[in-house]
Amino acid sequence: MNLPTNLINDELKVFETRFKEAMQGQGSRLNRILRYIVKRKGKQLRPMFVLLSAKLCGEVNEPAYRAASLVELLHTATLVHDDVVDDSLERRGFFSTFALWKAKANILLGDYLLAKGLLLSLDNNDYRVLHILSDAVRKMSEGELLQMQKARTLNLEEEIYYDIIRSKTASLLASACAAGAWSTSQDEAVTEKMRLFGEKTGMAFQIKDDLFDYASENVGKTTGNDIKEKKLTLPLIYTLNNIDKSTRRKIIYIVKNNNRDKKKVQWVIEQVEASGGISYATEKMNSFKNEALEVLHQFPESPVRQGLEDMVLYVTDRKY
Repeated sequence: MNLPTNLINDELKVFETRFKEAMQGQGSRLNRILRYIVKRKGKQLRPMFVLLSAKLCGEVNEPAYRAASLVELLHTATLVHDDVVDDSLERRGFFSTFALWKAKANILLGDYLLAKGLLLSLDNNDYRVLHILSDAVRKMSEGELLQMQKARTLNLEEEIYYDIIRSKTASLLASACAAGAWSTSQDEAVTEKMRLFGEKTGMAFQIKDDLFDYASENVGKTTGNDIKEKKLTLPLIYTLNNIDKSTRRKIIYIVKNNNRDKKKVQWVIEQVEASGGISYATEKMNSFKNEALEVLHQFPESPVRQGLEDMVLYVTDRKY
């Protein structure tokens, strides 16, 4: 499944210009880091969700472009901070900014990007969009802190897992869709509908990301990395709740104490596969995908609606 960029080619070009302008800083070192980030941009899924959501509800306008830039600034800030939290030296196949400029600069850089995003909205009186995105930042922080708390005990109920990913991952995608919808509709009911669509899509997105940790093929992400970081993902949670006590104790011991041993991590991956953890997580991912499509289908049929449907299918069918 390919991304529906053809529907918003012109809008994406305008967005990229606006985003590059927003990524200008003062000082040679700061600009060097910002240029490094811009050159190694990702697939820009979140700005695409903003622009397609805006186009679904009206004509893409300046508030929509600012919303897309704000979302990408906030997303970039979270990635910069995540690399410090996770001690990650690689991002998108290149050295991370953390690897090159270390923790102190990265923490300040993430704060700087967050401030740039907030000012972009405040300077243009985009108060509703700012409220939508500020709520996402709050939820993302709460989700990360809850995940850190639960990682200590490795005792996580499935519903708590959903609370974590709803906050730390789905909230930004939900806010991206809501901000896009608000920018062209100014309609609270429509905005809430698109927020829910984005949340369901974001839940499916995170479960797909979890599944990559158990992939046998090269997916651009290190296999077993979540296990090394003691992150309880849905396949592992299902396994821990559906195996005998002896195997459960062994898995917990490995995740807590031997998570750098490749052979032992591989054994955990094999147990997850054998227990049905992969199949169960895939089933849940598809359930959230279908719920997202049900919300989307409340809007009239159009090429843009089909484009958003293609985005959902891309999220769940992507290879990396």
